[in-house]
Amino acid sequence: MKELRNKTALVTGAGRGIGRAIARRLAADGARVAVHYGSDETSARRTVDLIAGAGGDAFCLHAPLGVHDDVRTLYERFDAGMAGAEQPAELDILVNNAGFNLRGGVADVTPEQFDRLVAVHAKAPLFLVQHGLGRLRKGGRVINISSAATRLNHPSSLAYSMAKSALEALTRSLAAELGERGITVNAVAPGFVKTDLNRHRWSVPEREAAHAARSVLGRMGEPEDIADIVAFLASDGSRWITGQCIDASGGTGL
Repeated sequence: MKELRNKTALVTGAGRGIGRAIARRLAADGARVAVHYGSDETSARRTVDLIAGAGGDAFCLHAPLGVHDDVRTLYERFDAGMAGAEQPAELDILVNNAGFNLRGGVADVTPEQFDRLVAVHAKAPLFLVQHGLGRLRKGGRVINISSAATRLNHPSSLAYSMAKSALEALTRSLAAELGERGITVNAVAPGFVKTDLNRHRWSVPEREAAHAARSVLGRMGEPEDIADIVAFLASDGSRWITGQCIDASGGTGL
């Protein structure tokens, strides 16, 4: 039995990498998935095609985050996508995954870079939940994709780490506020994962080996490793877990 049958999920930044893996896994578990993307339509449509090819249900949703009226635009297009499928504009699972990194330490980061990182990693998730409350059904799930960079020392990703730390603070606050509706809110914090965003860490064998050695399991993560954790948090089996940040780094730094 597909546990997420008759449920709808919205995954931001689902065109590739971790977001694509999450969208595919939730669809495999029976959810209808809104595949959000900010700029890369080709990759997002590839995600939808992969889901459809496996017998799943998904549609694309274009809305750049971190810009004026981003959340309003996103939900207008979500509603339209649901109407096109003759479904009510209701939501069961919101995965705040969209993100990027601008490398730089304390002497390098600019106010513009800081503002962009916070806008996408912290501000957008806050207002996606706020504006989604009327759509989010009782017993729903909010899952935020954070980073092990909030726990480990990464001076070259200072602003990114700060933005992700704000996301974890948001996770705890939302969990307390939404608990009365049976909605759980959790975060997942990946470590070094083999995605396009991290290609510089694994495109050369020596670099991959060095990053793999930082995990007690002796390898870098795969997007599916993170997707499996998100799928659990989206399921009924996680109903008694809320306000938590699940470390998904393969024991990096232990």
